[in-house]
Amino acid sequence: MPLQRSNTADKIIVDRRKRHRNSDVARAVRKTRDRLSQQPGGLVFDRELLKLHANSIVANSATLPLLVVVIAGCGMMIGADSGILTWALVAVLGYIGLAILARRADEATAAAMTPSAIRRNFLVGHFVTGLAWAYLAAISCAACDPNLLAIVKGVFLLVAMAVTAIVASSLRGALAVTFVVPVAAYAAFGVKLTEPLGAIMAVLLVAALPFFSYVAKIMNRSALMLMSFRSEMDALIAELETAKAMSDEARRRAEDANLAKSRFLATMSHELRTPLNAILGFSEVMAGEVLGPINSPTYREYSRDIHDSGQHLLDLINEILDLSRIEAGRYQLNEEPQQLLSIVEDCCHMMELKARNKDLRIIEQFEPALPRLLGDERAIRQITLNLLSNAIKFSPTGSDIRVRVGWTAGGGQYISVKDNGPGIPAEEIPVVLSAFGQGSIAIKSAEQGTGLGLPIVQGLLALHGGEFDLRSKLREGTEAIAIFPAARVIDGLPTTLQPRSAAGSR
Repeated sequence: MPLQRSNTADKIIVDRRKRHRNSDVARAVRKTRDRLSQQPGGLVFDRELLKLHANSIVANSATLPLLVVVIAGCGMMIGADSGILTWALVAVLGYIGLAILARRADEATAAAMTPSAIRRNFLVGHFVTGLAWAYLAAISCAACDPNLLAIVKGVFLLVAMAVTAIVASSLRGALAVTFVVPVAAYAAFGVKLTEPLGAIMAVLLVAALPFFSYVAKIMNRSALMLMSFRSEMDALIAELETAKAMSDEARRRAEDANLAKSRFLATMSHELRTPLNAILGFSEVMAGEVLGPINSPTYREYSRDIHDSGQHLLDLINEILDLSRIEAGRYQLNEEPQQLLSIVEDCCHMMELKARNKDLRIIEQFEPALPRLLGDERAIRQITLNLLSNAIKFSPTGSDIRVRVGWTAGGGQYISVKDNGPGIPAEEIPVVLSAFGQGSIAIKSAEQGTGLGLPIVQGLLALHGGEFDLRSKLREGTEAIAIFPAARVIDGLPTTLQPRSAAGSR
């Protein structure tokens, strides 16, 4: 079974391997995501599309006029007269007017825009440029070959149609408004439909107009989809920022509540210890018959029960007080060089009588000549006594408890206490590592405890910069390992480090 570990070093001493989520925050984010994903696909971002169209016209303000100039030059090369220059001038002026209109729309704020009016102005501007292309389609040239002229004009219109489909794709209907009249003029005046070549070119232009319109529609849909995705992303970002603020506020309140709880427990513990000391003292005097004999054996038994119950309550209060100090960050370590072997050996001797009462044997396996460790003697004793107390509590009669002290592979020192008790199921290890937590087997088969021993061990080790590992297997026993870091060793390291336990491999 893999080594279990709790990485708690702050406020509440619990196992934090599982990811905890704020259900309210998660629900809010999920609700927003579902709402956005289920929106109808026909959303119209009128202002955004008009802004995109205006930006495209402004960015390509020189493209179509340059195309007009190139077409005029090609017309002069094939023998066209000065009429084509007149056309070029009219077309360039039309595109300049369209660019001015687009710049005004691009510079206008979204709130000041009237989508219907701007759309109408754009369509009128495209229609005016279309009239210029209609003039080109209907223009004649006495000195040119009629078939060559028809082909050249058809190619010019196809190129202009393709460029317009790309530039004006953000405005629905712009391509049709621009080139319906030029295609009609080409079919009526630009070619002879009675000739095969003329009919082919007219059919080609008529077929090209819906084709490029479809391409422009696809590009418009893509732009609309990108805007929709961007809007959804902005909404989700806003929701996540709200959720983060909610989470931060909830965490702050939880920390404040935890601190208030710790202070309350610390105060109440101090208030309760004073009368308990009197109860313990008086009950001990009565049980020992210091001031005179007690004739009734029942009273003597009651006095011992009062003393035992008061001692149990005092121990509980002391543990709560220690845990509260650790959680509140007020547990002050009195750090001095300590001999870990001596402290653990003293603790084993202290628990020897309790172990003999259950017919248990404590086996000490200590590595010799361990150097001193910088730490708090009281805290180290409490760690050791808590681990030994748990082992004695859960060990079956007649079994052994192995206590090991030695080096870790990283140069630190460890204390290992292993028993042959019922063990802890894997799913209950986080429970026993939490405050007031007890496993189901412990509740049924062992002495009742407070469930604070292991959390206090975790907190004290965390204050020393160490780690606490708990390895257990059902019906095979439990091994608790307290590890002190190498930085705490102050008398130097051994020349060779040989791991002697599960902690040694760390």
